[in-house]
Amino acid sequence: MAIDLWNEDGSFGGVGPEFEPEFMFTDRQKALQADLIELARTTLRPNAIESDEEYLFPRKNFQALAELGILGLNVPESLGGMGENHVATSMVVETIARYGCPSTAMCYVMHTAAVAAAMLRHQGNQTLCDLMGRLDKECLVGTLSLSDPATGSHVWFLMSSSAERDGEGYLLNKKASWTTSGGYADWYVAQTTSPDFNGDYANFSTWLVMGDEVAANPGSWDGMGLRGNQSGPIEIKDLKAPADRLIGPVGDGATSNDEATDPFFLFGTASCWNGIAMGMIDIARRHTTRKKHVDVGLRVCDYPTIQDYIGKALITTNASRMLTLSTCRQMDDTTNNCDWTIHSDPEALPRSELVPWSWSAKYTASSNVTEVSDKMLHACGGTAYKAGLGMERLLRDGKAGWVMAPTNEVIRNFLGRAGLMGFEALDLWNQNVDQRSIDNEVKKMTPEQKRELAERLLAE
Repeated sequence: MAIDLWNEDGSFGGVGPEFEPEFMFTDRQKALQADLIELARTTLRPNAIESDEEYLFPRKNFQALAELGILGLNVPESLGGMGENHVATSMVVETIARYGCPSTAMCYVMHTAAVAAAMLRHQGNQTLCDLMGRLDKECLVGTLSLSDPATGSHVWFLMSSSAERDGEGYLLNKKASWTTSGGYADWYVAQTTSPDFNGDYANFSTWLVMGDEVAANPGSWDGMGLRGNQSGPIEIKDLKAPADRLIGPVGDGATSNDEATDPFFLFGTASCWNGIAMGMIDIARRHTTRKKHVDVGLRVCDYPTIQDYIGKALITTNASRMLTLSTCRQMDDTTNNCDWTIHSDPEALPRSELVPWSWSAKYTASSNVTEVSDKMLHACGGTAYKAGLGMERLLRDGKAGWVMAPTNEVIRNFLGRAGLMGFEALDLWNQNVDQRSIDNEVKKMTPEQKRELAERLLAE
């Protein structure tokens, strides 16, 4: 079924291959992309309409992706996966979002980030190795559950969770506010405070939790866009977890985030927004080259204003794509093409050094898709305002980029503060004392107020 992007003769109606960064891809990756585009044309894109209209989790699309071996994209061949790298992951996400279904792409991003967390610490954990080997065979969709209802988009600060030692295993409790694929995933990478955290929220741990071990309210998602991703609250209540459900050592949560979940999530979401932006440009090209104004004998694409819109959109979107792919290429170079065996040395953390670039990629892509979506709507006029052209759905999907944690405001603040005062100034877990503020406030106080404060502090 040809939807939006393909002409009646089966040819592609979007922008040509000269705007595709194929020089970044291997021959194997180019072949995989071609297979994905065809799958999008026949399966993923038609299913996207159904997911959007009925708020359906894209299970059918994941089954189709599993048949291509995509769920184990970053799992080494020795465990039954494809053994691909970061550039390939970015390409796959962007291709699914651009040609197929952004909801599927976003759920897939969370899946790849969960796989990364498992692979980071899979050495010596047969439960993780076994799971990684069955992803495509059994279509086992994973996701992340890192958020907390008490801290909003500050997802690294876990206040509504706990873990206690329970004999040989652990007793887990967690409330999460935003979990993509919540209630539909087959397995979850979840984080809680560590058993011995002692009030230090920087001390948290990572766990493997299976789908039937979480409480959720599947089908309750009512978002403006990405309607198939079913992001919602889940709860883990008094779960008796055996020792092999602990991913990595106790207290490894921050390292896991910096080296696995955050990089894959950040460049993955950037790739999703880049894909949506390219999809909007594709629709605009197909529509404006076909739509004619008979009174003046011009196609819509013949107007200089429309050419200006498309030109700028291509420039800024490809700049965003290159930032994302370049960050991924550097990850490939420093990890021997996503070779997870390097992490048998726990001090090998090359992706962590690229956190500023990953933040920048997410910010740039989500900012760009916001502007490109609006301009492509303007280029196509009233026809694009209707649902039939397909642009309205992509516009709604793209709006999620800005507000998805870490929000663009948070990223700007992080990078600005780090650029001015160093990364230690971020103080993610509110541990550093702001002595300047204390001194400034104290000097305003009367001697009596200072005495009262001193007595209260001594009492505490």
